[in-house]
Amino acid sequence: RLWTRDEERRFPAHTPPEILHSDLAGLALELAVWGAAPDELRWIDAPPSALYRQACDLLRELGALDANGAVTAHGRKMAETGLHPRLAHLMLEGVRYGLGTLASELAALLDDRDVFIGESAHHNADLRLRVEALRGAAHGEQTDDARLARLREEAGRLRRQFGISPQKESGTLHGKGNADEVERAGMLLACAFPDRIGAAKGNGRFLLSNGRGAEFVRTQPLSAARFVVVPEVDDHGQWCKIYRAAPVSAEELEIALSGRIVEEHRTEWDREEQAVKSERVARIGALVLRRVPDADPDPERCVSVLLDAVRSEGLAMLPWSAAAVRLRQRMAFVGRLQPDGWPDVSDEGLLASLETWLAPHVYGMRSRADLQRLRLEIALDTMLDREQKQRLEAWAPTHWTVPSGSRIAIDYQDPNLPVLAARLQEVFGLRQTPRIGGGRVPVTMHLLSPAMRPVQITRDLESFWKHGYFEVKKDLKGRYPKHYWPDDPESAEPIRGTRPPAHRNGAPGR
Repeated sequence: RLWTRDEERRFPAHTPPEILHSDLAGLALELAVWGAAPDELRWIDAPPSALYRQACDLLRELGALDANGAVTAHGRKMAETGLHPRLAHLMLEGVRYGLGTLASELAALLDDRDVFIGESAHHNADLRLRVEALRGAAHGEQTDDARLARLREEAGRLRRQFGISPQKESGTLHGKGNADEVERAGMLLACAFPDRIGAAKGNGRFLLSNGRGAEFVRTQPLSAARFVVVPEVDDHGQWCKIYRAAPVSAEELEIALSGRIVEEHRTEWDREEQAVKSERVARIGALVLRRVPDADPDPERCVSVLLDAVRSEGLAMLPWSAAAVRLRQRMAFVGRLQPDGWPDVSDEGLLASLETWLAPHVYGMRSRADLQRLRLEIALDTMLDREQKQRLEAWAPTHWTVPSGSRIAIDYQDPNLPVLAARLQEVFGLRQTPRIGGGRVPVTMHLLSPAMRPVQITRDLESFWKHGYFEVKKDLKGRYPKHYWPDDPESAEPIRGTRPPAHRNGAPGR
């Protein structure tokens, strides 16, 4: 081999010990059979704990170890074969399914370099073609004939070791006849590589059941497969490269990995549909095999998903009617005066307590459209007990009756400065500014012209009558000469119309 001096300077002083970076599945199985743990032994170089855990996880997936890490009967059979645990499991499962001959050929192929050479090794990663080449049908691909001969011998040795007689194999799967056993290659490989089953993501890319992404080196027939098993990858980079693979159907995966398929109910918020989406999902690791709509989802879960959606998208998702907004503003006003024990109706407070005040009102709802049926004023009202409701009515009345007899709504948009907007002529005779909040807070009076435009804003009505009124009167009397502008507003008769009723003797009012 040749290398440059610069490359030579970057070489490590020694080749790293193989145990620090190799697949430790065989070692982990051997120790399990011994009944020993790595920390009970003396090592020249101890196996890395992370790699060892990965190896044990794989052995559990292959059925070689139980949940406690003890070797199983199947694991002992695997260890007795002398093969790598994946290949041992492949062989034992092949015998069980009556596909031992195919299993022996796949095991031989996976334990050596590719039999295809040149461009043939790159343009089609399908392992089924390698099996057919091993059986003498090369389909025009370039093959290494010497390697093929050696692998045929290895496949024969495996058949003899496992007592496989091709003539006696049924080639059946749960009673279903197998017309072409080579097509079952993907199913057998899934048994040995449950962590490398890929689901199509488009453009020749796949999500593997171990959570990694994988892609073919170049576009090829398997790029269009829905599911593949990937026994050989270059596990570097964001998307590892697939070198050899085989297609597999969802039905075959459910047969091969029936004990490892997790069935779960998923109820989630679909942001595009703006609705709760509930489905039953079958998965292997990160890989979803099938999903079907769940027509009868858990109502508690639906409520929880709806509340999470409100938290995520904000309170604007809810139908805030004018009545609900006014009630919330009144509650905020009282809460500012006496916060202890009073419900927090700020955005943060309402979002934090959705389970208390909103949840009981959204049972049976599953979408944003459903939420529009809510009457939020009723939901907010349930946050108050009887005593708090009485205090709300006393401290934050919805309306105030002015001297003219009109009931005018109080605006609590700013909880620090509640507003009472009334025509100036309707509050004649009102000497003091109305006070709310248990007498603690004077309302902000917006005194309006006959055209309902503010002419004065004050929180001290008494001072306004004494000092500000006469300037306002001078201006308004010129613009609205037909209206009533008394000289003494504190004792004048309040009116709703243009002028007060005539006196009993028929004289016009002043």
